[in-house]
Amino acid sequence: MENPGKQIYEIAAGLFPICRSITGDGVRQTLQLLKKVIPQMEIMEVPSGTKAFDWEIPKEWNISEGYIEDSTGTRVLDFKENNLHVMGYSVPVDASVPLEELKNHIYTEPSQPSVVPYVTSYYKERFGFCMSEEQKNRLPEGIYHMCIKSELKQGHMTYGEVVLPGESREEIFFSTYICHPSMANNECSGPALAAYLAAWLAGQKSRRYTYRFVFIPETIGSIYYLSRHKDGLKEHMAAGFNLSCVGDNYNYSMVGSRYGDTLADRVLKNALQNHGEGFTAYSFLARGSDERQYNAPGIDLPVVVFCRTKYGEYPQYHTSADNMDYISPEGFQGSFEVMSEVINALEHNRRYRVKVLCEPQLGKRGLYPTVSRKGQYDEVYGITNFIAYADGTNDLIEISDRIGCPVGMLVGIAGRLEENGLLEAEEGEGYGKTIQETE
Repeated sequence: MENPGKQIYEIAAGLFPICRSITGDGVRQTLQLLKKVIPQMEIMEVPSGTKAFDWEIPKEWNISEGYIEDSTGTRVLDFKENNLHVMGYSVPVDASVPLEELKNHIYTEPSQPSVVPYVTSYYKERFGFCMSEEQKNRLPEGIYHMCIKSELKQGHMTYGEVVLPGESREEIFFSTYICHPSMANNECSGPALAAYLAAWLAGQKSRRYTYRFVFIPETIGSIYYLSRHKDGLKEHMAAGFNLSCVGDNYNYSMVGSRYGDTLADRVLKNALQNHGEGFTAYSFLARGSDERQYNAPGIDLPVVVFCRTKYGEYPQYHTSADNMDYISPEGFQGSFEVMSEVINALEHNRRYRVKVLCEPQLGKRGLYPTVSRKGQYDEVYGITNFIAYADGTNDLIEISDRIGCPVGMLVGIAGRLEENGLLEAEEGEGYGKTIQETE
């Protein structure tokens, strides 16, 4: 696959026009588009009313039309022009009202007067329209026709899942959400990157880990998924990543797990430190997406969040300004490089032990210069520093953190040392034990 950033951007562009919510045909359309990228995806339907811990699957919502007309029949707002114009999960309405009453049903973002906000009401039946504060202030007195053609019914919640088996039953988990309408970074970017990563992994000749990707409505989707799969996830998950807001071209960020001490925390932080870009590490106290559910007490899964600019930390967030101009192929390219580095590190992560006492004789194995000259040792510092910490107690990520050498470089060093009989890898829980080793 050439030019990942451009291809991921094109996936996001295909997703952007679709009106999504936590249920409905927009979610199905989204999953069908993603299935073209990763045909291994299975699409699941969960009936309304299905219990999931303290929740239940809500009614299914679909909308065909929504507008406001002035007294001349001119539409001052139209859902077909921007699907943020109707509050998510609005019940139907067909009524003519004066401006004063109309304003009771209009939502704006006064602090950003030129944008249309994203507003929902999933669990209380109401209706509403969204427009810019500037537009609301320009509305003249008069009678306005409010119309929303929507349907709330006993239907289904829909989600997608991809499982790519590896040599090990231990799993690397990716989660992303598919429940926001036309916002580019805070919706389309995560599913686009996840689908591309899944397709990229599916094309690899071998995978030590099994990889699981879920494409779910935020909150209710993860709660339902955990209600059915938590035991298997708790048994097999080695590391998990929630992908959100990964398409902009600003610095990277992550939200740690509840205690910040999992393999997922360590490998993502390592990749970001060695990626050459600045990044911000937020604690779990700054959580806001499905990491809330994955880290909940009694669930306790090792899941962290990967973002470029974190959700809620950029002014375009949850507004019409989060459009395709805010994300870029370059932004996606960087995100793909980070996550492919994470995957590479996990695939090769082991505890290593050097097999000789004191320093091995590297020169006779072609690993060290045989003529000693000033300044020539820099090229072998990576090897000697790696050996210094290859005592069976540090895994590859820990050694990388200690000596400041990217895991990708250490993978090559470890391979050369193993080929020369100087190094052995120690398997164990969390290090991709093969199916045969677990039986």
